[in-house]
Amino acid sequence: MRRAPRLTLICLFLHATLILAGSTVAFAQDETPATSATDSNAGPLQSNPDVARVRHIDNDTIIRMAKAGLDDNILIQTIQLQPGRYDTAPDDLIALKNAGVSQRVIAAMQAHGTELEIRPNAKPVEPSPLAIGIDDIGVYYKNKNGEWIPLQNERVFFKSGGEVKSILTHGIVNKDMNGHLDGPKSPLVLPTGVEILIYAPLGTEGTEYDFLRFREHSDNREFRVLTGGVFHSQSGADRDEIEFDPKKIAPQMFTFTVPVDIQKGEYGVLPPASAGMQGTGKIFTFSIVE
Repeated sequence: MRRAPRLTLICLFLHATLILAGSTVAFAQDETPATSATDSNAGPLQSNPDVARVRHIDNDTIIRMAKAGLDDNILIQTIQLQPGRYDTAPDDLIALKNAGVSQRVIAAMQAHGTELEIRPNAKPVEPSPLAIGIDDIGVYYKNKNGEWIPLQNERVFFKSGGEVKSILTHGIVNKDMNGHLDGPKSPLVLPTGVEILIYAPLGTEGTEYDFLRFREHSDNREFRVLTGGVFHSQSGADRDEIEFDPKKIAPQMFTFTVPVDIQKGEYGVLPPASAGMQGTGKIFTFSIVE
């Protein structure tokens, strides 16, 4: 009976020890940091595949749209309003043309990223009608495929009284001015009703050009462009200017149509101030044979 108190004490000691051990384990578990998706063991963060990526339109996209039969206006608005990256090197332009992409659409692709590109909330800009690969000041005609082709460029000599002189001399200023071209014919033959485009220097109007019919001779062509000392000052049978009304279609660009009832012969478009210090200049020429 005397051993009961000792046994009780031993039991109480063991119970207390177990309680203390359990508390230590629980505390250790509480101190263990919780794992999360940001732990290194959880692996790298993955991008959300549902996030939309900006896709730039390119040459291939435009070719597919053109082959699908979409209207040019839709293609041009897409080019102007959507982000895009276009290759417009010579070989790329040839590939676009061969794929059936129109001149207007290619021009819009060339204008993309330049000052011609559309601004937000602005009306889409109509691309230049100028032929692809041709951006020089000059005069062009539209062929049957709708392409702008340069007119023939010839040298013209300005003379008065049958003598070639400088147009700055006093003797010519007060007399009629005549232009002289070597050869009886222009190398370029055009049909009646053809559309002509003038790509004028900055600040120059289409009405400053002269549309002329030449006086034909066996080995040369001539025309009169000045009467009384002032261009466009007079008209009459002694003048070789033909009335025309160039319409402005874009900055520095003007078009007019050669009349369908025009007489066959030799013609030219004379730029303003084309005569140089030595009485020579250039003129754009063509023949009408039918």
